[in-house]
Amino acid sequence: MGAQSAPVVGETLEDFFSAALDYSPRLRIAAENLNIGSARLSAANGQLLPQVRANASLSDNTRNQSGQETQFDGNRYSVQLTQVLFNWQAFAARAQAVLREDKAQALYYDELARLLTDVAEKYFDALQARDALDSIASEYEAVNNQLQQIESLYARQLAQITDLYQAQASLAAVEAQQIQLESRLALRLESLRSVSGIEAGDLFSLADDAAIPPLENNLHYWVDQAEKNNNAIEAQRLEFEASKKMISQRRGAYMPQVSLVLQRQDSNVGFDNIPLQRTDNTYVGVDVTVPLYAGGSNRAAVREANSRALIAENELRGTKLEVGETVRGAYLQVQAGEKIIDAAKKLVESTELTATAMQRGFELGAVTSVDVLNAIRDQFGAQRDLQQVRYENIKYQLFLKREAGLLSADDLIEVGLWLEPAAL
Repeated sequence: MGAQSAPVVGETLEDFFSAALDYSPRLRIAAENLNIGSARLSAANGQLLPQVRANASLSDNTRNQSGQETQFDGNRYSVQLTQVLFNWQAFAARAQAVLREDKAQALYYDELARLLTDVAEKYFDALQARDALDSIASEYEAVNNQLQQIESLYARQLAQITDLYQAQASLAAVEAQQIQLESRLALRLESLRSVSGIEAGDLFSLADDAAIPPLENNLHYWVDQAEKNNNAIEAQRLEFEASKKMISQRRGAYMPQVSLVLQRQDSNVGFDNIPLQRTDNTYVGVDVTVPLYAGGSNRAAVREANSRALIAENELRGTKLEVGETVRGAYLQVQAGEKIIDAAKKLVESTELTATAMQRGFELGAVTSVDVLNAIRDQFGAQRDLQQVRYENIKYQLFLKREAGLLSADDLIEVGLWLEPAAL
């Protein structure tokens, strides 16, 4: 057995973007749907181009007439060219194919944007889980140090047994939370692997001084941009337009079809393979087909097309409502996130000062061990809350730009610049 190749490992956000583009089955499906749309357009165009057919017939014939038997070889060769002059159904079918190819393209770019934001979301979720695990490890060390101080004081009968029990309970609570965070990190790393197809290595960290730009423009601007640029809305709008062309195509069944026919035939046999002297025949004509009655099937097809158009119209309206709701939610989250980050920073500073003061007060006998443990818990909890809101602010900015149809490669590159190699 040959040695197994080492798994591909990613570290930067760009590593996972690149891997996901090659790995994602949904993106491949969207790409193949785009290829199908292009093929259908070529097929629809082909119906309006000249159609050329060649036919050859060779036969060995035995003819018995009035008791006289005749044997002869028969052959017939023909070439026919047909050119559509008027066929409303074919014209409408081509218009539909153009619209559906554009729809497939819009869906491809929608899937691409969703894939990239999904990768970014899972990458930052993994960073958040890892940072929370690092924070809980520091909290564990701080609580353990406090427990050792209380044990030392208790050994000298300078602390009560309840203080010792409280410290031990606090340390056990931190240990339980640490186990939960380890599990969460493992799950989020697996989610990142599942969306990209590569293993997570030493992921980069969000720099403390990362210059995350504030949100620009008002809510009305973002909603308006979404209605203009959102790929999901554009795809549904194109589907609505295509459904209207379908109505036109179905109505075209009532219209005549006109074609130009050119034919050249060389033959030495006639009807029922009767032998004839060899003849060359050139035919130029116009073929006109006028539909008279189709048993009501055409009328039923028009009714169906009308209903499909109404469905597409309401699906378009529903898509606009969903996108508008998502844009409004993401905008409010980003707007609130900027204020929450500032408040969280102040809370971290405050809890750090409080924890230091409580530790000093405990050493002087001014506060109890419970006050110190609570201060430590608040300090590290505030740190983790700050980490969470910073990551969520970035994710919601990406969601907002995606839903507004404004997410670009430059935006993703900029996000990558906010990250730096993790400290060893």
